[in-house]
Amino acid sequence: MSQIKQGTHDNEEKYATLINNAGAVRAICSAVEGTLGPKGLDTMLVGAHGEVIITNDGVTILEQMDVTHPAARLLIQVARAQQLQVGDGTTTATVLAGAMIAEGVAQVTRGVPVAKVVRGIQDGVARALESFRERARIIEGCDDPMLHRIAFIAGREQHDIARLIIDAVRQLGDDKLKEEGFRFSELVTAHGKTASEVWPGLLIPKVPMNSQLDFEPFTGPVLVLQDALEPETLDEEALMTESGFQTYLQLREQFRASLEKLTDLRIGLIVADRGVDPEAEQFCTDHGIMILQRVPRSELRRICEYTGAKPVRRGALKKPVTDLPVYLGHAGYIAYDERMECVRIKQGNGKMTASVVVGASTSEIVGERLRIAKDAASAVQAALKGGYLPGGGAVEISVAHQLDRYRETVQGMEGFGVSAAAQALRKPLAQIVVNAGYNPLEKVEEVKAAQIARNIDSIGIDCDTGLTIDCLEAGIVDPAPVKLHALEAAAEVATAVLRIHTVIKMRSDSTED
Repeated sequence: MSQIKQGTHDNEEKYATLINNAGAVRAICSAVEGTLGPKGLDTMLVGAHGEVIITNDGVTILEQMDVTHPAARLLIQVARAQQLQVGDGTTTATVLAGAMIAEGVAQVTRGVPVAKVVRGIQDGVARALESFRERARIIEGCDDPMLHRIAFIAGREQHDIARLIIDAVRQLGDDKLKEEGFRFSELVTAHGKTASEVWPGLLIPKVPMNSQLDFEPFTGPVLVLQDALEPETLDEEALMTESGFQTYLQLREQFRASLEKLTDLRIGLIVADRGVDPEAEQFCTDHGIMILQRVPRSELRRICEYTGAKPVRRGALKKPVTDLPVYLGHAGYIAYDERMECVRIKQGNGKMTASVVVGASTSEIVGERLRIAKDAASAVQAALKGGYLPGGGAVEISVAHQLDRYRETVQGMEGFGVSAAAQALRKPLAQIVVNAGYNPLEKVEEVKAAQIARNIDSIGIDCDTGLTIDCLEAGIVDPAPVKLHALEAAAEVATAVLRIHTVIKMRSDSTED
């Protein structure tokens, strides 16, 4: 008996770091896995000063958590990478990574070398990814009914958000959503003082400097300044001299001449990424020109793309009036919305765009509905680019069974890693049915048997009845890129954690030798 106890103690010491890291990862997973699936619940995050966030968005929960353990931070990086790349599926990625680490640790503590487990996981995940790609179904344009289902599911089954997203998709078109670098979710905003809508243009969340003017909707050229609208400046030492002061007066005079050109060009809107001189503000107010100052570069870029404007420095205003129209954009409708405190622009001369406004009643709900709408927008864009797969954890069960069959052909201890990958793929369905109140072992086996009997990968569980259903027929689908990236990111962090043998605290830069 004492020999058994001694062996157990030695084993625990040998794998102390691995077990400690796995425990930290498990704690992180437990914070988000309860939100998975249609019966998943919300998490309340409470700040140090009493601020509250209520959400079931995985990346929001993870990023707002107070986490110090280094292995746990690695898991949070998975969610961030998932959010950055596809904008949805952060909870799934986290759950998969946690399950893969847990299964890998179980194999290692049984005596399987870490290198063999890691190689097997990598092999199994590579085959799973290939299988996912082969099974992906293509979206047939903006009117494909599956697109609405994807928006509905990613939008937490909120019909109004799904309708908004699909309306915006139809306005933008397939080609726009498939553009490299275009992020549909960036067009989504939320507001507590207005109804939900799809605006066929831009909404710039800025109050005009000259907001005292009662701006009626107008049309006109748009000037975008990647600079301040003010005279060139001199340093204080130069101003102390007579010649310096004369130069200052000349610069002011040149600036006034530049302002006169604004009226010659009939400019209606000026957008600057820096400040505006008081004299320029008064001039524009006197001539009915709307000014927006300190607009972020990202917004400047959107304005330029939509109106056709070319951003210029203030020095460009010294050019002859005849040379300036080439830099101007144009919009057929510009107006200040006082209720939303934003400027509405539509009928631009540049690229097509749209803005999705999600209405809500309180600040807490505004934030959550914004997160939901952004997830739905990201999921729809991902599906248009890469197709869709059966959702609800169904396709993962089919791929896991495929890995089980492959594992039988693997000679060597890498097979244990393949088994770990296969078992991790069963975790999403298992967690979904747990959140719905059913026995995960029983339901996973039911799904597996039904898929084998009917030879299809879309059999899952109806979370209302507990019965098996065809997820494709029921419209339970997920974007293929979401699943692909979630599994890929999960495997990367799982193998990284499993390889960690020792944790050593680095010395501070201020520490003396």
